[in-house]
Amino acid sequence: MNTAILRALDQLGDPRFRGVLIKAILLTIAVLVALFTLVGWTVSGVDPFTLPWIGEVDPSGWLTGLAIGAMLLASVFLMIPVASICIGFFLEDIAGAVEDRYYPSLPKANKLSVPAAIIDSLQFFGILVAANLAALIIYIFVAPLAPFIFYIVNGYLLGREYFHLVALRRLPKREAVALRKANKGRIWVMGIAMAVPLSIPILNLIIPFVGVAAYTHLFHQLRGRVAVD
Repeated sequence: MNTAILRALDQLGDPRFRGVLIKAILLTIAVLVALFTLVGWTVSGVDPFTLPWIGEVDPSGWLTGLAIGAMLLASVFLMIPVASICIGFFLEDIAGAVEDRYYPSLPKANKLSVPAAIIDSLQFFGILVAANLAALIIYIFVAPLAPFIFYIVNGYLLGREYFHLVALRRLPKREAVALRKANKGRIWVMGIAMAVPLSIPILNLIIPFVGVAAYTHLFHQLRGRVAVD
């Protein structure tokens, strides 16, 4: 698992990776800005596109602080669902770049269409939101354990989704599911390793990108393939 993550990080300097990384970061920022705008509008009740929308209705500053606090909190909890949405747009580019460099002898993959990957990602987004809303009830009763529960739950869900999408490029769905279930522990631990930095501002912009690359490596490791360094 550590090797998979280290190789994913090492390839960030690859020219082919840089182009995809820039697109992935811009897309992630765009989705976050849209969500932050929605949060700001919900908190203030004022059209967020009428700038400066908070200052006009908040001369005392308390509403500004509330809105900023809500958006900062949202950046922690929303980044994981955002990562699940964005993966569909750049999955093939990242996995393909990893395989071209480290597994050049592989036959051509069965590419997932962008619409299919996005639909799958959106369905997973709904599962993520539902799971986290349910977890909120647990947080109330075991507040000190809330961060651990958050990362455990989202680590499992992220690992399941990322590995599933990567595996579907090379295996029929039934075989992909069987491979995931047989190695769910390793997949889950790597998902937690992704979920933690996803809650760290700035760093979380590249984690979805690194995650796809790392799970591509993990998939091939589990299939017994040796990377070419």
